[in-house]
Amino acid sequence: MAKKAEATVEEKLRALYDLQLIDSRVDEIRNVRGELPLEVEDLEDEVLGLKTRIDKLKTDVETINYEIGAKKNLIEEAKALIKKYSEQQKNVRNSREFNSISKELEFQELEIQLAEKNIKEFKAQIEQKKVVVNETKEKLSERESHLKHKKGELDAILAETEKEEKALLTKSEKFQEEIDQRLVKAYTRIRRNVKNGLAVVPIERGASGGSFFTIPPQVQVEIASRKKIITDEHSGRILVDPVLAEEEQEKMQQMFAKL
Repeated sequence: MAKKAEATVEEKLRALYDLQLIDSRVDEIRNVRGELPLEVEDLEDEVLGLKTRIDKLKTDVETINYEIGAKKNLIEEAKALIKKYSEQQKNVRNSREFNSISKELEFQELEIQLAEKNIKEFKAQIEQKKVVVNETKEKLSERESHLKHKKGELDAILAETEKEEKALLTKSEKFQEEIDQRLVKAYTRIRRNVKNGLAVVPIERGASGGSFFTIPPQVQVEIASRKKIITDEHSGRILVDPVLAEEEQEKMQQMFAKL
């Protein structure tokens, strides 16, 4: 079986620039989405937090109502004891028994007073928590409405771009498999370190794309000869000549139109 011929420098440059055009198109799609996915995620977290807060406040109110019920039972028990001790006091045989029952009566009266005070405080707490619940419900309603709007925006963008993005990512992987892995690693490293993810750029008006540093004429001639891979000494980007860039742009635009 004949061994596959190694790609020429020009073929490598074309493949790298094609990969750049694909990845740049993915970047454009993601830029359209912008911060929307993060906004939606933050709003979802906020809505969940507000719902959790409302649930906790409702649980607190239930607990306080239980405490009020317990205090009311205590009052009824104290009243029953007062009635019992009052009857006993009518039949005491000496002052010692009378004083002992009087102390019990006094204690039960104090228990009633304290329980009534607690009930009053508990009811005030409930009213306070109801105010907070209502305020939180209003905020929740506003946040849920905002979330629905943002989700609608995101879903609309995803519906338009998700299919194309997936197709482009598949193409990007396929193109990477066809390129020398050392070049792919270099491309990925440069792309990570430069503005706008542009690792392969054409010469524009005597400078590398997106840069103001002029490239010497002799270097421009070398780039146009496509005999070796040349990088911009200032940004580290891989450089291609404008003719090659235009040819590949036309070719890739045709491919994008079919996705």
